[in-house]
Amino acid sequence: MIYEDYAIFTPGPVKMSEEILQVGAKQTPYFRNSDFSTVTFACENGLLDMVNAPEGSKVIFLTASGTAGMESAVMNLLNKNDYALVVNGGGFGSRFVDICAAHAIPHNNFKVTKTNLSDIKSLAPNETYTALVVNAHETSIGHIYSLDAIGEYAAKNDMLYIVDAISMLVTDPLDMQKSNIDVVIASSQKGLALPPGLTMVILTPKALERLQDINSLYFNFKDYLSNGERGQTPYTPAVTIMLQLEARLNQIKKRGGITKSIAKAKEVANYFRKSIKALPLKEYTPYMPNAMTTLTPTDGKSAIDIVNVLEKKYKVMVCPNGGAERDSVFRISHMGEMTTEYTDILINALHDYYGVARP
Repeated sequence: MIYEDYAIFTPGPVKMSEEILQVGAKQTPYFRNSDFSTVTFACENGLLDMVNAPEGSKVIFLTASGTAGMESAVMNLLNKNDYALVVNGGGFGSRFVDICAAHAIPHNNFKVTKTNLSDIKSLAPNETYTALVVNAHETSIGHIYSLDAIGEYAAKNDMLYIVDAISMLVTDPLDMQKSNIDVVIASSQKGLALPPGLTMVILTPKALERLQDINSLYFNFKDYLSNGERGQTPYTPAVTIMLQLEARLNQIKKRGGITKSIAKAKEVANYFRKSIKALPLKEYTPYMPNAMTTLTPTDGKSAIDIVNVLEKKYKVMVCPNGGAERDSVFRISHMGEMTTEYTDILINALHDYYGVARP
């Protein structure tokens, strides 16, 4: 099987646990019955609890990638009468800009660098907005924003606060009530450590009130909510991944809850960063999440060459960047079934590559 014996440190898909893999190996069951409705309700309740969603919040389950969650949220919640402040700190912020442009949503392309937006009140363009759209973690560069500061700014200015939390859920703190978040977009293949193919959009009562009639069959949230009342989706769901999601939510609970999962990710991230201090690599941003580490070579080596050598010589998969950052940035994931022992595989490979003994 392709890459079966490789160690994986990519920010999606991520390393999965044997328990969850076993669920995925079973026959996919029929789903238009009360048994599967019970699974859907369990997944919804588990997710709402995980992010401390306000009472009355709902979850949309889409058989699609995370980008579909991003686009469908814009489609269902914003229109030509809105004016969205879209945070653009990299490739995924730019994607939100492209989505708004594709659907003719008036927006401000708020380009940011070298800030976690804790100072958004002074940085944001001085205009009146109806919505604020942000990737909580700009995965293209491993840069996380202050959800609390942004949420305070959005609430004060009565803006609908839409957060893509795809690459920070389970590894970094996310509290919808504390941060005044109205919409959370999540996906299966990152912190939830499941196969790709399932995206979830969590809507608070405030967001539910903003839902509109849209010209779309598959992405019509009102249809999903209507079917969701009986624990179903209007079209075929990612049945097996839903079963794995139910198992994964139970697994997180058995392991001590979301707080313990976040603490574990932080431990692994700090262990990795401390263990490579002797190498000619620097952290790309001072605002990195627990979810991943983004590195820049300081010795003139090409980042993409390092990625390729790790894969071909050491059977270790890390994530390259493209475009202008192809030679300057590569990314290491701490999401999923990560331990310090497993992370040693990568640490040892990097030290061997550079010919530097571990302390």
